[in-house]
Amino acid sequence: HSTATVLLTGESGTGKGLVAKALHLRSARAEHPFVALNCAAVPDTLLESELFGHEPGAFTGARTRKLGLLQRADRGTLFLDEIGDLSASAQAKIERFLADREFVPLGGHAPVTVDVRVLAATNRDLPALVQSGAFRPELMYRLDVVALVLPPLRDRREDVAPLIARCLAQHARPGQPVPRLSPDALAALSTYHWPGNVR
Repeated sequence: HSTATVLLTGESGTGKGLVAKALHLRSARAEHPFVALNCAAVPDTLLESELFGHEPGAFTGARTRKLGLLQRADRGTLFLDEIGDLSASAQAKIERFLADREFVPLGGHAPVTVDVRVLAATNRDLPALVQSGAFRPELMYRLDVVALVLPPLRDRREDVAPLIARCLAQHARPGQPVPRLSPDALAALSTYHWPGNVR
C-alpha cells in the first residue's frame, strides 16, 4: 500500500481519472475521502482558496470560514487533474505544500498540516513544458515519484471488445437482452483510430 505521489500521463480520454480513483480505492486510504480538482477549470484567482481554504474576511465576500480541498482530503487522496495547465504562481504554491505538507489558509496565521496522498494527471508533455520554462522542474520532480503512462486506445485494440460489451450492458433496457455486435462490426470497430480514446 504505497503512499507515493503518482503522475498519470496520457492523451485525453484514456481514463486517467478512473485510474486515479482505482489507486485510491485499492490503497490503505480507501475509507477516507477522494477529492478531485480539475486545475484547468478553476480560475487562478480562486485556486488558492479552493485548495487551502480561507478565513472570514480573507477577501471581499469571504464571510465565513471555508475548508479547502486539502483539509477535506485529509487522510485520503487529492487528485489534481490537468496539472499541466496550472499558472506559475499556482505551481509554486502546490510545490511548497508538497515540500512541507503544510499550508496557511488565506487570511489565516497558523499553518495547517494534513496527511494527503497526491495523485496528478495531465495530457500535456511536462518535460517539454519544463524545457520551455512553462512548468516548474521542482514541481515535476515532486509529482513524478511514480509515473504511469496510459496508452491511447488505438495502441490497445484488445480492450475495444470488452469496452463495447460494457457500454452495451450499461445502456441495455431493463428486462431486455443485452445487444451484441456482429463479428464484422466488432472487426471494424477494432480497426478504428479512436481519436477520443475511451471517452
